This record gives sequence, structure tokens and C-alpha cells, in this order.
Amino acid sequence: MEIIPVIDIMNGLAVHAKEGRREHYRPLQSTLCSTAEPETVIRGLLAFHPFKRIYLADLDALMDKAPQTDLAIGLTRRFPNIEFWIDRGLPNVGNTPFVRSEPNVRTVVGSESLSEKSLPLLSRLEPDFILSLDFLGDRFLGAESLLDGPELWPERVILMNLAHVGSAAGPDFDRLASFNLKHPDRRFIVAGGVRDGDDLRRLKTMRAAGVLIASALHAGAVDSRLIEDLGKAVI
Repeated sequence: MEIIPVIDIMNGLAVHAKEGRREHYRPLQSTLCSTAEPETVIRGLLAFHPFKRIYLADLDALMDKAPQTDLAIGLTRRFPNIEFWIDRGLPNVGNTPFVRSEPNVRTVVGSESLSEKSLPLLSRLEPDFILSLDFLGDRFLGAESLLDGPELWPERVILMNLAHVGSAAGPDFDRLASFNLKHPDRRFIVAGGVRDGDDLRRLKTMRAAGVLIASALHAGAVDSRLIEDLGKAVI
């Protein structure tokens, strides 16, 4: 199981995500870095642990504002040995979906950005794109037919519960168990709510392929040795 740190960027800064209420997000405060400047945050994360991948969410793009494309590309070029999973929705530029521009970038598409009409765009993405099935509590965000259409899913699928992000609710263990049972041929990455090492250990016993994590890292609730131990079977 691989631990993948998350950086949410808004207005040029890394922010602390909490329960999906993006209008209330504030600049990140962390034990790992001195500022919320994204490059500084990444350097702090890498000083803490040699992560191989980072999930980068462009919240401006996801909120239909001007995407932070230059910032994202600049980060991928300054850290060429890191694989960036970038979530910026599906930009409304004609009928052209987002195509990665750097060799160390993988596209993440969240279901919250997909309507029934836009689902055909998935077939035009690179084969190794990553799908995020987004939930807010028990409510699925996006085209309902996507939830019931695993033939549209790539191999790696994120189970994102925005209501758990930045909270003390813990991960959505029940959803992982349900999806593992229904779709044993997929590799699920859990996102939202990890509080500490105990949560991570439990997710590994439940066969999570990976975990997206932010708050617990920046609060110092997870140590690097545990991350190394959990990552013996990486995705």
C-alpha cells in the first residue's frame, strides 16, 4: 500500500482542505514547512519522506475559475523525479479534454467534474488516467451512470469522500469494503479522513492499494518509518 501526499492549491497557495467546503479553505499550516508556498510544501514533504508520487488538486480549476496551469507545470518541472497526479477537472475548451503536458504527470478526473454528456471524454484520455469517484457523505457527486458503469473505469480508482477530508471522522472503511467486494479487479485508493497510523494499518489489512493523505502528515500524526513499512507492496 502506497501513501500519497495531497497538496490542494488555491490562489497560488497550498490550503488546508476541510470537509469539501472549499470557500472556507485557508492557507496550510504544517509542522513540515514554514510557508504555504507549494514548492516549499513539497520540499518539506520530501524532507520528511522520499515520496514517489504527489497528488495535486487545482481547486481554482475545479471551482470553474482560471486554472493554475503555469504553477502546476512549474512544480512538475522542478521535481522531475516525482510523479504528479493532477486533478483539475475537465476544462471547458471546445471538446478537448485535459491532456498531460509533462512526462511525470498523470491525469486525475474526478466524478464531480463529469456530467452524463461529458462521460464520452473518458475514452479520449490516456489509458493510464486515474478516476476519482467522489462522494460527499453518502451522496455521489457526478454522473450516476458512472457509478454503475465499471467498464468506464481505469484500473486505479480513487474512493474520495469529501465530507471526511480534513476531519476526525476517519476513512470511509465501509465504502472500501463494499467496492473491493463488488469490483475485485480494480485497485482502490482511499482518500479522506485518515487520522493516524492505526487508520493506515487498518486500510492495508483491507487491501487498499493506496491512500491519499494530507492533514495527518502536516499534524505530525504519522511517522516516516510507518510509511516505509506500509509501502512494501506499492502500486
